Amino acid sequence: MDVDTPGPGPSSSKHLPRSTSVPFQPPGDLTVGYVYSSEMTSHFNPAGHQEAPERITRIWQAIVNAKLNLKMQWLPIRPVTKAEALLVHSQTTWDLIETFQYMTEQQVVDSEAYYEQLSLYVMPGTTRAARLSCGGVIEACLAVARGRLRKVFAICRPPGHHAEPDQSMGFCFFNNVAVAARVVQQMTPIKRILILDWSPYVGNGTQRAFNDDPSVLYISLHRYDGGSFYPCGEFGGMASCGEGSGLGFSVNIPWPEKGMGDPDYIHAFQRVVMPIAMEFAPELVIISAGFDAALGDELGECKVSPAGYAHMTHMLSGLAGGRLVVALEGGYNLDATMHSALAVTKVILGEAPEQLPPMHASEVATETVYLVAKEQSKYWKSIDTKSCEPREDVEPLTFSIPEILQAHRAHYLHTNYRMMQVPLLGGLLQDSFTGNVLCTQDLFENKTLVVLAHEFGNLRMELESAMTCDLSLERSYLIDFTKELMRWITGEGYALIDVNLYPKPFSSTSTNRKNAGRYDEAAALLLYLWDNFIQLSGAQRIVFIGHGPGCQPLMDLIDARFNSVTKSVKGIVQVVGYSKVPVTPKKSDELRTWYAKNSCVLLPANHHMFRPDAIQNNKKHGILCPIEELQPVRIVMQGLPAIQEFMKDQLAKH
Repeated sequence: MDVDTPGPGPSSSKHLPRSTSVPFQPPGDLTVGYVYSSEMTSHFNPAGHQEAPERITRIWQAIVNAKLNLKMQWLPIRPVTKAEALLVHSQTTWDLIETFQYMTEQQVVDSEAYYEQLSLYVMPGTTRAARLSCGGVIEACLAVARGRLRKVFAICRPPGHHAEPDQSMGFCFFNNVAVAARVVQQMTPIKRILILDWSPYVGNGTQRAFNDDPSVLYISLHRYDGGSFYPCGEFGGMASCGEGSGLGFSVNIPWPEKGMGDPDYIHAFQRVVMPIAMEFAPELVIISAGFDAALGDELGECKVSPAGYAHMTHMLSGLAGGRLVVALEGGYNLDATMHSALAVTKVILGEAPEQLPPMHASEVATETVYLVAKEQSKYWKSIDTKSCEPREDVEPLTFSIPEILQAHRAHYLHTNYRMMQVPLLGGLLQDSFTGNVLCTQDLFENKTLVVLAHEFGNLRMELESAMTCDLSLERSYLIDFTKELMRWITGEGYALIDVNLYPKPFSSTSTNRKNAGRYDEAAALLLYLWDNFIQLSGAQRIVFIGHGPGCQPLMDLIDARFNSVTKSVKGIVQVVGYSKVPVTPKKSDELRTWYAKNSCVLLPANHHMFRPDAIQNNKKHGILCPIEELQPVRIVMQGLPAIQEFMKDQLAKH
């Protein structure tokens, strides 16, 4: 039986009356839970609508198909009580939502135009679904706040973050997260709560609910478009920071246009979200998880990937002692929402987020984050405005990390081996790779030549704080895995061409390039070097060594110039990490046979290529050399004797 009397305000010590939620005791080995009920599909529009029941059923089915539900504790759902709802909403709002269940078909039709202007549709099933959605989020938050579970995913609809205290709107009826936060403050010792809203629409209802309350920190990343993006107006702009005692406890990161993606959101997290969140030190984190910023959502028109959502969740999981609730809000591309929600679920279950590619925040995003940082630095000591300053503003004074590493490598190779730069002609190669290719001075005299293709060494960056990604420069360093290899090559008297295939990240041709584009540029560079230098060098015995990303472009070169390559190349070495599969030539059976006789592949001993089911693929390569080393960056160091033995054997044959 629901209790329908209003509860006390958040500052009162009197306890809120309890509902009839079912008590439970989760098994000791389950620390993550979920809230889901098909009853929330009772709210639907027969004519079709973006906010459809399939939004939650698709997520649930994906979790079941991945068998993740077996690792999670089910939480019974129940409807929000009137007393709980009135902690945030007005009596009028409660009464109106209650009347929906009694509407006749004609009343639904007659009221359609009115509710459309509020971006709502209503029907008799709306009341039950809206109350269950709000009650489900409450139960999720209470389970975490009381220590029964560490993390919970509330797969609930309709959403809630647009619902204001006095007005349902924007597909939302009750403000699920806001009501849940108030109930937690009333019913548990937890008082300090962070609500992070990553929907592309500002959660106007949530911010209004706590606009003057310093106990709840509301942070939102959303499209603003100068105030013209839903729900429109100045509320949600970067200067909208709360009022009264809540001034500074509303943080809005308003993107000025569509198309914002992973680099932009991660940049905002590192520079603004996490520093403020850590300074606030919440006791509970609630994510208003609207997946309508996902790539493919036609309403949000942003480009956040499932991996992007996973990384944001991972960062937030480190706050509040790991106490985290993910509450579904929007998300209207069913596939994108499903994949994004699944990625988030895996993270709260303890899986590492999928690796993101190298990326740079857009100019628009860095400018926005800089302006937000300036605004929020009035209220938060942890905000470093200078570190947020867009690079474009100080471009003449800056060097990128790859540029610094490139200069270091050129200096090191010249000082120790008297190596010199190989000139590159042509716009694309010159812009991207000038200074990346160096050779020993005996290039055109030595009969034996080694071509080493790689990307620059591994940076080991020690962090002052894992939450903000601030670097500790004194404890960071560069690992150059080629040092011992180059020392041996030059000590044997072989000529050497060192090819760094990492293009300049800020050249006009390389900005925002995809990995496939980088491989194409690298292959073009090696073709250029073969046609203009290697073939003309007079070397009769050539050995190719590819490390990591350098393997594929070398094999592309062999395919493209197989007639000349097979005459002078006597050995190919591929040094491969865990995630890479060694590649083989594709042109002809004759070329593949030649490769199998002249190749050596170094792999971690536990690489999947050594599994019994990979034996057939193993036959495509010459020597497969397992290295007992868990760190891919150390495979060259541990495998150096094998490389030396292979090269000496191959060169001795010719």
